Amino acid sequence: MATAALFEPLTLRGVTFRNRVWAAPMCQYSILAKDGVPRDWHLMHLGQLAAGGAGLVVAEASAVSPEGRITDADTGIWNDEQASAWARIVDFIHSQGAVAGIQLAHAGRKASTWPAWGHDEHGTVPAGAGGWQTVSASAVSFPGYDPPVALDAAGIRDVVDDFAAAAARAIGAGFDLVEIHAAHGYLLHQFLSPLSNRRTDEYGGSLENRARLLLAVVRAVRDAIGPDHPLFVRFSATDYAPGGWNEDDTATVAGWAAAAGADFFDISSGGNVTGVSIPLGPGYQVPLARHVKTEADVPVSAVGLITTPAQAEQIVASGQADAIMLGRELLRDPHFPLRAAHELGVSLDYWPPQYLRARWPED
Repeated sequence: MATAALFEPLTLRGVTFRNRVWAAPMCQYSILAKDGVPRDWHLMHLGQLAAGGAGLVVAEASAVSPEGRITDADTGIWNDEQASAWARIVDFIHSQGAVAGIQLAHAGRKASTWPAWGHDEHGTVPAGAGGWQTVSASAVSFPGYDPPVALDAAGIRDVVDDFAAAAARAIGAGFDLVEIHAAHGYLLHQFLSPLSNRRTDEYGGSLENRARLLLAVVRAVRDAIGPDHPLFVRFSATDYAPGGWNEDDTATVAGWAAAAGADFFDISSGGNVTGVSIPLGPGYQVPLARHVKTEADVPVSAVGLITTPAQAEQIVASGQADAIMLGRELLRDPHFPLRAAHELGVSLDYWPPQYLRARWPED
């Protein structure tokens, strides 16, 4: 049988990933009880990705505080009931041979919105319908949303503490790693980008100041999870807008984050402003991942319209990224890693035994 870069193991801080085909965090907006507690849907959704052969399964953006939720149907990791519920799901992911991660998130000015399905409304949920006051780096609205309140010094300290406490709960629930969400226009991205950060204190202005909150979160999370667990950071590498956050800023801050204790960088793009032109196409974000990897000398994953095994293999084999994160393609085909191995001529020893009769004849 052939070998393929996509199926070479990768080890970070003693945690070994069986391959480089990873499941990206994907919001499900499925907590109908509005308490942040994951239940059967998340066991099924994340469990099937692990059974399908992914090397890493990252649970969706999970709020570090109630006000940090994108919607009231989001998962959370701000209390022990949520952590206990996650433990059941983590146990199943591990039983299928995958590494389990969780994305820690605070939506900032993009919080308190209607879920992506089940409602006709869009934008900010009014207080009378269960919405809440949002916060951000500055009192600058995301287009079409209600104005946020700029965080004061105490609020910033609370954010750092909330990320650290959530990270400790995640490790206590059995997750192997945590990912800090600093992408897609959510709170940490709002601080990083000059388009959303108009502060004049030590958290605004220069790149060093705008990165101050993220780096404080990285250090606090590293302390909370200890030395044995990998720490990922997800970046949007560019705002796609003049005067905005860009790939050079991302590479610089990724280097600083690595020095502060981060191990791996999950590179996406966009989400902080509207009305921009995004050059959609197969693998359109891969050059951004390659830029961060090369300029910062850090390991990265690539994501975005990666849809075939040959394409994924080329990205990793050519050194453009160290792994790929799949989203929509895994929703369409949760067993993409098993199929990819077949198409690339790689023999795997981690087919679920219940599914062995479905293996392709030459496997």
